[in-house]
Amino acid sequence: MSPPGRAAFTAREWDIIQSHRTPLQVQRFLRRLPYNWEEQGETLRSFRQVVRLSTAHCLEAALTAAVILEQHGYAPRLLSLESQDKLDHVIFVFQEAGRWGAVARSRDLGLHGRKPIYRNIRHLACSYFDPYVDQTARLTGYGMANLRELGNYDWRLSTRNLWRVERHLCDMRHSPFNSSERRYRKLLKLYYEHKRRYPDRPLTYFSNRHSWLL
Repeated sequence: MSPPGRAAFTAREWDIIQSHRTPLQVQRFLRRLPYNWEEQGETLRSFRQVVRLSTAHCLEAALTAAVILEQHGYAPRLLSLESQDKLDHVIFVFQEAGRWGAVARSRDLGLHGRKPIYRNIRHLACSYFDPYVDQTARLTGYGMANLRELGNYDWRLSTRNLWRVERHLCDMRHSPFNSSERRYRKLLKLYYEHKRRYPDRPLTYFSNRHSWLL
Protein backbone atom coordinates (compact mmCIF):
# COMPACT_ATOMS: atom_id res chain seq x y z
CA MET A 1 0.00 0.00 0.00
CA SER A 2 1.40 3.38 -1.01
CA PRO A 3 1.77 6.11 1.62
CA PRO A 4 -1.26 8.41 1.84
CA GLY A 5 -1.15 11.88 0.35
CA ARG A 6 -1.69 15.28 1.91
CA ALA A 7 -5.49 14.97 1.85
CA ALA A 8 -5.45 12.04 4.31
CA PHE A 9 -3.97 14.15 7.12
CA THR A 10 -5.35 16.90 9.30
CA ALA A 11 -3.69 20.31 9.23
CA ARG A 12 -1.93 19.62 12.54
CA GLU A 13 -0.71 16.19 11.40
CA TRP A 14 0.61 17.61 8.14
CA ASP A 15 2.37 20.44 9.93
CA ILE A 16 4.18 17.90 12.13
CA ILE A 17 5.14 15.85 9.09
CA GLN A 18 6.45 18.85 7.17
CA SER A 19 8.39 20.29 10.10
CA HIS A 20 10.11 16.98 10.95
CA ARG A 21 11.93 15.83 7.84
CA THR A 22 14.92 13.97 9.31
CA PRO A 23 15.33 11.12 11.80
CA LEU A 24 17.01 13.49 14.27
CA GLN A 25 14.09 15.92 14.11
CA VAL A 26 11.61 13.10 14.64
CA GLN A 27 13.67 11.72 17.53
CA ARG A 28 13.55 15.09 19.25
CA PHE A 29 9.82 15.40 18.61
CA LEU A 30 9.18 12.00 20.21
CA ARG A 31 11.46 12.71 23.13
CA ARG A 32 9.37 15.77 23.98
CA LEU A 33 6.23 13.66 24.26
CA PRO A 34 5.33 12.35 27.72
CA TYR A 35 5.74 8.60 27.94
CA ASN A 36 2.51 6.61 27.70
CA TRP A 37 2.37 4.54 30.90
CA GLU A 38 -0.96 2.96 29.85
CA GLU A 39 -2.53 3.81 33.20
CA GLN A 40 -6.03 3.26 31.82
CA GLY A 41 -5.17 -0.06 30.16
CA GLU A 42 -3.00 -1.26 27.30
CA THR A 43 -2.95 0.79 24.12
CA LEU A 44 -1.40 0.62 20.69
CA ARG A 45 -2.14 3.93 19.04
CA SER A 46 -1.54 5.13 15.51
CA PHE A 47 0.21 8.33 14.50
CA ARG A 48 -3.17 10.07 14.45
CA GLN A 49 -3.92 9.10 18.05
CA VAL A 50 -0.43 9.94 19.25
CA VAL A 51 -0.76 13.43 17.78
CA ARG A 52 -4.21 13.86 19.30
CA LEU A 53 -3.21 12.70 22.79
CA SER A 54 0.45 13.87 22.79
CA THR A 55 1.83 10.73 24.45
CA ALA A 56 3.46 7.51 23.23
CA HIS A 57 5.15 4.34 24.39
CA CYS A 58 7.89 2.62 22.39
CA LEU A 59 5.81 0.91 19.71
CA GLU A 60 3.50 3.91 19.32
CA ALA A 61 6.57 6.11 18.89
CA ALA A 62 8.03 3.72 16.30
CA LEU A 63 4.77 3.81 14.34
CA THR A 64 4.71 7.59 14.55
CA ALA A 65 8.26 7.81 13.22
CA ALA A 66 7.33 5.44 10.40
CA VAL A 67 4.39 7.60 9.30
CA ILE A 68 6.32 10.87 9.43
CA LEU A 69 9.49 9.65 7.76
CA GLU A 70 7.64 7.59 5.13
CA GLN A 71 6.43 10.93 3.80
CA HIS A 72 10.08 11.93 3.34
CA GLY A 73 11.15 8.81 1.45
CA TYR A 74 12.10 6.41 4.26
CA ALA A 75 10.77 2.86 4.26
CA PRO A 76 8.44 2.11 7.24
CA ARG A 77 10.67 -0.50 8.89
CA LEU A 78 10.48 -1.55 12.52
CA LEU A 79 13.01 -3.58 14.48
CA SER A 80 11.67 -5.79 17.25
CA LEU A 81 14.08 -6.53 20.11
CA GLU A 82 13.08 -9.54 22.22
CA SER A 83 13.95 -9.79 25.92
CA GLN A 84 14.13 -12.73 28.31
CA ASP A 85 11.52 -11.05 30.54
CA LYS A 86 9.09 -10.58 27.60
CA LEU A 87 9.32 -6.77 27.91
CA ASP A 88 10.34 -6.24 24.30
CA HIS A 89 11.38 -3.00 22.63
CA VAL A 90 10.40 -1.80 19.14
CA ILE A 91 12.22 0.90 17.20
CA PHE A 92 11.98 2.55 13.79
CA VAL A 93 15.06 1.84 11.68
CA PHE A 94 16.41 3.66 8.65
CA GLN A 95 19.34 3.67 6.24
CA GLU A 96 21.52 6.57 5.18
CA ALA A 97 24.54 6.10 2.89
CA GLY A 98 24.26 2.34 3.40
CA ARG A 99 24.43 2.55 7.21
CA TRP A 100 21.67 1.78 9.69
CA GLY A 101 20.29 4.01 12.42
CA ALA A 102 17.18 4.17 14.55
CA VAL A 103 14.51 6.45 16.03
CA ALA A 104 13.01 5.28 19.32
CA ARG A 105 11.23 6.29 22.49
CA SER A 106 11.68 4.60 25.84
CA ARG A 107 11.56 5.14 29.58
CA ASP A 108 15.35 4.67 29.43
CA LEU A 109 17.59 7.16 27.66
CA GLY A 110 19.92 4.43 26.38
CA LEU A 111 17.10 2.79 24.43
CA HIS A 112 16.31 5.85 22.31
CA GLY A 113 17.58 6.29 18.76
CA ARG A 114 20.94 5.64 17.12
CA LYS A 115 22.96 7.58 14.58
CA PRO A 116 23.25 5.88 11.15
CA ILE A 117 26.68 4.36 11.68
CA TYR A 118 25.93 0.61 11.83
CA ARG A 119 26.83 -1.54 8.85
CA ASN A 120 23.99 -4.04 9.34
CA ILE A 121 20.91 -4.68 11.43
CA ARG A 122 22.66 -7.08 13.79
CA HIS A 123 25.25 -4.45 14.72
CA LEU A 124 22.46 -1.93 15.29
CA ALA A 125 20.64 -4.42 17.53
CA CYS A 126 23.89 -5.08 19.42
CA SER A 127 24.09 -1.39 20.34
CA TYR A 128 21.03 -1.90 22.55
CA PHE A 129 22.35 -4.88 24.50
CA ASP A 130 24.25 -3.06 27.25
CA PRO A 131 21.66 -0.38 28.12
CA TYR A 132 18.88 -2.98 28.00
CA VAL A 133 20.14 -4.86 31.03
CA ASP A 134 18.28 -4.21 34.27
CA GLN A 135 16.86 -6.44 37.04
CA THR A 136 15.16 -8.77 34.57
CA ALA A 137 15.86 -7.65 30.99
CA ARG A 138 18.33 -9.18 28.56
CA LEU A 139 18.11 -9.15 24.77
CA THR A 140 17.59 -12.58 23.25
CA GLY A 141 16.54 -11.92 19.65
CA TYR A 142 15.80 -9.37 16.93
CA GLY A 143 13.71 -9.19 13.79
CA MET A 144 12.83 -6.54 11.22
CA ALA A 145 9.49 -5.92 9.52
CA ASN A 146 8.35 -3.56 6.79
CA LEU A 147 4.90 -2.29 7.73
CA ARG A 148 3.85 -2.37 4.08
CA GLU A 149 3.72 -6.16 4.56
CA LEU A 150 0.36 -5.50 6.30
CA GLY A 151 -1.26 -4.55 2.99
CA ASN A 152 -4.40 -2.43 3.34
CA TYR A 153 -4.42 -2.54 7.14
CA ASP A 154 -4.55 1.05 8.40
CA TRP A 155 -1.57 1.25 10.76
CA ARG A 156 -1.05 4.93 9.96
CA LEU A 157 -4.26 6.75 10.82
CA SER A 158 -6.67 4.34 12.51
CA THR A 159 -8.47 5.51 15.64
CA ARG A 160 -8.52 1.93 16.96
CA ASN A 161 -5.78 0.02 18.77
CA LEU A 162 -3.41 -1.58 16.28
CA TRP A 163 -3.16 -5.05 17.80
CA ARG A 164 -2.52 -6.59 14.38
CA VAL A 165 0.81 -4.76 14.24
CA GLU A 166 1.79 -6.27 17.58
CA ARG A 167 0.79 -9.76 16.44
CA HIS A 168 2.71 -9.34 13.20
CA LEU A 169 5.88 -8.39 15.09
CA CYS A 170 5.47 -11.25 17.58
CA ASP A 171 4.82 -13.84 14.87
CA MET A 172 7.64 -12.92 12.51
CA ARG A 173 10.96 -14.71 12.59
CA HIS A 174 13.51 -13.36 15.08
CA SER A 175 17.22 -14.12 14.84
CA PRO A 176 18.72 -15.34 18.13
CA PHE A 177 20.93 -12.90 19.98
CA ASN A 178 23.74 -14.84 21.62
CA SER A 179 25.71 -13.13 24.38
CA SER A 180 28.19 -14.20 27.02
CA GLU A 181 27.00 -14.87 30.54
CA ARG A 182 30.10 -13.12 31.87
CA ARG A 183 29.26 -9.90 30.02
CA TYR A 184 25.65 -10.01 31.16
CA ARG A 185 26.62 -10.50 34.82
CA LYS A 186 29.09 -7.62 34.63
CA LEU A 187 26.42 -5.31 33.20
CA LEU A 188 23.91 -6.43 35.81
CA LYS A 189 26.39 -5.64 38.57
CA LEU A 190 27.01 -2.17 37.09
CA TYR A 191 23.29 -1.58 36.94
CA TYR A 192 22.75 -2.40 40.61
CA GLU A 193 25.76 -0.34 41.69
CA HIS A 194 24.50 2.68 39.76
CA LYS A 195 20.99 2.37 41.17
CA ARG A 196 22.36 2.07 44.69
CA ARG A 197 24.53 5.19 44.37
CA TYR A 198 22.26 7.28 42.13
CA PRO A 199 18.70 5.93 42.40
CA ASP A 200 17.15 8.87 40.52
CA ARG A 201 19.71 9.31 37.75
CA PRO A 202 19.36 7.81 34.26
CA LEU A 203 21.89 5.22 33.15
CA THR A 204 24.42 7.02 30.94
CA TYR A 205 27.70 5.22 31.65
CA PHE A 206 27.71 3.18 28.43
CA SER A 207 30.67 3.31 26.05
CA ASN A 208 28.51 3.73 22.94
CA ARG A 209 26.77 6.90 24.09
CA HIS A 210 28.45 8.82 21.27
CA SER A 211 26.23 6.85 18.85
CA TRP A 212 22.94 7.76 20.52
CA LEU A 213 20.54 9.92 18.50
CA LEU A 214 19.46 12.57 20.97
